[in-house]
Amino acid sequence: MFKDITIGQYYPGNSIIHKLDPRVKLLGVVVYIAALFIINNIWGFIFLTAAMVVLISLSQVPLSHILKGLKFVWFLVALALFFNLFFSDGNIIWSWWIFHMSTEGIFRAIFFALRLIFVIVGASMLTYTTTPTTLTNGLEKVFKPLDKIHFPGHEIAMMMSIALRFIPILTEEINKIIKAQLARGADFDTGGVIAKAKGMIPILVPLFVSAFRRATDLATAMESRCYHGGNDRTKMFPLKYEKRDKIAYFILLFYLLASIAITILMNMFLTWGTV
Repeated sequence: MFKDITIGQYYPGNSIIHKLDPRVKLLGVVVYIAALFIINNIWGFIFLTAAMVVLISLSQVPLSHILKGLKFVWFLVALALFFNLFFSDGNIIWSWWIFHMSTEGIFRAIFFALRLIFVIVGASMLTYTTTPTTLTNGLEKVFKPLDKIHFPGHEIAMMMSIALRFIPILTEEINKIIKAQLARGADFDTGGVIAKAKGMIPILVPLFVSAFRRATDLATAMESRCYHGGNDRTKMFPLKYEKRDKIAYFILLFYLLASIAITILMNMFLTWGTV
């Protein structure tokens, strides 16, 4: 039932994307999402799709593994499509009761759904190709300049690392609980929505108990090892920029500028075409 959750999990590999510095990949996610919301035409999305295909190919993460992570997102995509498609104003081409479909609504629904899918896939590529420890080190480096204003960069990075580490653990725990409840005669597939919602209670209650128990054990272990935050802590493998990281920065700059250029040129072309 929950075995296909792959978002937030690391996929072992030795690709060029895996070897990149985590700071490069963090900036890459920011640039990617920024370009995604800058682009507002079909040619921009074609360029974005091509860039995503190249990224997935270089990362060597199987497409089937990525699509598994989208399994629990399709409901949100369908919901966004529904509201944008039937409740957007513009040139009405169909209407019935409170529902109406417009040309602008169709394009808005398509673009919104694509943005949602691409944001999730793009952000997931960060965790697919970066271990939680490396990601934590990268976040600490990014937040380091904010130490002067007492920004808790290390604490935030540690919390994100722990959250990512707990995703596969809790997923495995859910599957164990489901199998245990099925062995006791529980039925999660029959009945209506309310019956299925009530059937989740025997899963959620033991899951929360287990999560709190693991959190308590982790806190106890950290305290027993005299953990006191990021002050004066050293790294076994300090982050250092390599040549490939500098090249990746130039590629990200080109990608952002190309996205802006495509958007501006296509908007100008469409404006001239309507004059």
